[in-house]
Amino acid sequence: MENKTHLKISLIQYPVIWEDAVANHRYLDTLLHQHQTDLIVLPEMFASGFSMDVEKIGEPPFGPTFQWMAKKAKELNAAVAGSVSTYERNRYFNRFYFITPGQAVFIYDKKHLFSYGKEATVYSAGDQLSTIYFKGWKIRPIVCYDLRFPVWCRNTDQYDLLLCNASWPKARRDAWMTLLKARAIENMSFVAGVNRTGEDGYNLIYQGDSKMHNTLGEELVQINDHEEILQFEINKEEQDKTRKHFNFLNDQDEFTLVH
Repeated sequence: MENKTHLKISLIQYPVIWEDAVANHRYLDTLLHQHQTDLIVLPEMFASGFSMDVEKIGEPPFGPTFQWMAKKAKELNAAVAGSVSTYERNRYFNRFYFITPGQAVFIYDKKHLFSYGKEATVYSAGDQLSTIYFKGWKIRPIVCYDLRFPVWCRNTDQYDLLLCNASWPKARRDAWMTLLKARAIENMSFVAGVNRTGEDGYNLIYQGDSKMHNTLGEELVQINDHEEILQFEINKEEQDKTRKHFNFLNDQDEFTLVH
């Protein structure tokens, strides 16, 4: 796989159709037709919405939505990432898939389950961090509520990009925007956050506010080539120079993470 100092990322912010994977696949087929990018990032549970009706929306590992993602990755010559309600070993997981154009697959199961929204009553938590290697970039995936937990996100292995997909309601949008910026500053990492819009089956409203921050926490200027696609290009050489100049990561506290 080629290494790229510049990575083009597309955050797909859209009103997820409630509990209808086929309809969401069709909507995205139209939206992403011939889209040019390196990486496409979709919201949390992009095929169903953040539903707790797991018996209705849960899919087997590498099921229909995974197959749709793999097909789009090949068609568009871009990695496709997003989370899916997944049933495995008699448990349900909020599972993040990252699929490259060459069909390499990286998996992360959401660690921090949103107890306020009853997620912990129906889903099981993952217990392993995941690192994605893509075109010379080291990427750390997290899902929604994970963003609130800085120890889980701590950059102890020099990752380049923290990738967060979410279903984050408008009522807590200030927390969403503040935490994305904080994770970028403390980890000296690019941080991309993609969130849905619209209204879900629980009558919650979603503002979107998808965005990208650079190594110093500055919000990058977005290029709107479509009202629902936010596209950014990030520069690894620039990040490396900033880290070398400030050297903040070398001064961080050591700790042992207990899962």
